[in-house]
Amino acid sequence: MKSIRLGLSQNPYDILLEQGGLERVGEEVRPLVHGKSVLIVTDENVAPLYLDLATKSFERAGFRVVAKVVKAGEHHKTTETYLDVIDALGREGFLRDDTVVALGGGVVGDMAGFAAATYMRGINLVQVPTTLLAQIDSSIGGKVGVDLEYGKNLLGAFYQPKLVFVDVDTLSTLPEREWQNGLGEGLKYAVLDGGRLFEIMDEKSVKDNLEEFVFLCAGYKARIVEQDEKESNLRRLLNLGHTLGHAIEKKSGFEIPHGEAVKFGLALILQASKKLDGADVASIDKGLEMIEKYGGKCPFDTAELLPLIKNDKKAESTHINAVFAKRIGECFVQKTTFREFETLF
Repeated sequence: MKSIRLGLSQNPYDILLEQGGLERVGEEVRPLVHGKSVLIVTDENVAPLYLDLATKSFERAGFRVVAKVVKAGEHHKTTETYLDVIDALGREGFLRDDTVVALGGGVVGDMAGFAAATYMRGINLVQVPTTLLAQIDSSIGGKVGVDLEYGKNLLGAFYQPKLVFVDVDTLSTLPEREWQNGLGEGLKYAVLDGGRLFEIMDEKSVKDNLEEFVFLCAGYKARIVEQDEKESNLRRLLNLGHTLGHAIEKKSGFEIPHGEAVKFGLALILQASKKLDGADVASIDKGLEMIEKYGGKCPFDTAELLPLIKNDKKAESTHINAVFAKRIGECFVQKTTFREFETLF
């Protein structure tokens, strides 16, 4: 088992990686919480694969287990689904020392996490991510929420889990598009890190180095979150590719999944970064060449996307905190007006 300690001052917790370890998740959670009940929130795709295994693990650890299976996909990360989860907690008599377990990808993690954050003003949360995107990114750092019709994650909170438990064997059942979805976030980490992560992505060898890759991505994010839990400064680096990526998702009606949209947004922002003073164009071009290996082209003109960034949750009234690259491995946040941002495209 590999572990990463996310050493926050008020809510420290571990990220545990154990290949084939899902059957042990209950015994890892048992010492961390006092309550007797667990609500496992999962979706209709993950439930047939892993719900029974997770349920038996928690039951062996002495928990009463209730399952809530929701519909899969970003289309269902809504207030309606969130309230269904809240209703299950209330109906089943969950108390403040009980636990919500998010078993699934980023949508389940965000929505179940927001339910945990808000039910009785906060109950225990455990993240058990089963997609590449969730294992390397969304399950770590405490961002939870649901979408509104005006944009992604506009209703949300920072709410840290008691534990993130990762079994990379769950990735063996990922559909190809979900795998590619996770690789989109992996490209972001490769550009931010510029070291071993860039090497793995550039060589297209993630599957050959899967546990190392997940461990390195999770460790990178943990180090950033430790220094800036509430995204006041440094953590904004993790939004690399996301400003335009979220606009791409919205423009597509969420038909383009998050990671793929981040990949397109990352390519666009790297192109824009080459126009900034001090940019290492040769290095940035290496990043663009890496992204090209993962295929696809953004189906929208940038002019169609720019109006949508004004509704992004990171936007201010006249400015946006955009993330650019000086070179691969060196990125920075720059506050820019919408007009200045538009001139780069």
